[in-house]
Amino acid sequence: MKYAVLGDSGIKVSRICLGCMGFGRPFEDLHVWVVDQPTAQSVIARALELGINFFDTANVYSKGTSEEFLGQSLRNLGVRREEVVIGSKVYWNPGKLSREAIEREIEGTLKRLGTDYLDLYLIHRFDYDTPIGETMSALDSLVKSGKVRALGASEMYAYQLHNMQICAERGGWTKFSVLQAHYNLIYREDEREMLPLAKQYNMAVTPYSPLAAGHLTRPTWESGSKRSETDKVSREKYDAYKEHDMKIVERVGDVAEKYGVPMASVALAWLWAKGAASPIAGCTRPERIDEVVSALDVELSAEEVAYLEEPYAAHELVGPVARPGEKPLAGVLKEQK
Repeated sequence: MKYAVLGDSGIKVSRICLGCMGFGRPFEDLHVWVVDQPTAQSVIARALELGINFFDTANVYSKGTSEEFLGQSLRNLGVRREEVVIGSKVYWNPGKLSREAIEREIEGTLKRLGTDYLDLYLIHRFDYDTPIGETMSALDSLVKSGKVRALGASEMYAYQLHNMQICAERGGWTKFSVLQAHYNLIYREDEREMLPLAKQYNMAVTPYSPLAAGHLTRPTWESGSKRSETDKVSREKYDAYKEHDMKIVERVGDVAEKYGVPMASVALAWLWAKGAASPIAGCTRPERIDEVVSALDVELSAEEVAYLEEPYAAHELVGPVARPGEKPLAGVLKEQK
């Protein structure tokens, strides 16, 4: 395993993060393709065996049961708390990023995980209803109290992230050390402003959906899997550009064939070539862990990177919450509203 440091936090993480959104109890209005606790534990066990120490979850994944399954699995496996880095999120909850909500939600997250601190706490989206100063002050209080080690931010517009970092600087509060960006070979819009801003503030980039919900792992768009058939969110994120993006998928297949590796290895290797610290790979079977870890052995040339990137065309933004009064852009996430 290879490791990286999360920005200025000093926290050392594996170059692959195990995304835990696929763990939990199924609910009709959420992800119905998730796996149960014993299966999650088998995936986590294999990840630990191969050197993965970084785990990503959220308070809303399967209504909190993702956090429960992760915490229970680590305890069952006898893992010492200091041996792993756990990140979770706040926003898709009553009160969003208000002080009251943050103070309430961190307690729920810690209880479900069965720990007294979180290594990384991320805001899941930008909150238009709460003053930035209230949010940054509340998050800083968690760091000062020892309940959280470092802070991160997920989807928003670049000016919003910049304003939040400036607010933290002026208030003497903890800044964000991590940007969890929606970033992969068929969705690269954050290259325009978000990634340069992350570099300006020395924020580690931990891309989510690095394999584009599986579209970068196979030569066909559909897979016939339960997730492919039931995941409406993924369809909203990617299907509008299917015809064009298949050109990129084909090129991933070309490079994978050249190296004799799975397509997923090429897609992940591209992210590392672009400076990503730790892509968040969601795996629901132990053998998938072996596949993503093997990607660390692939190193793309500059020519191969250019070949993979050449067909890209601009996409609608997928992720940031629309500004009040604006019509949401196509594909904006709605599952947690």
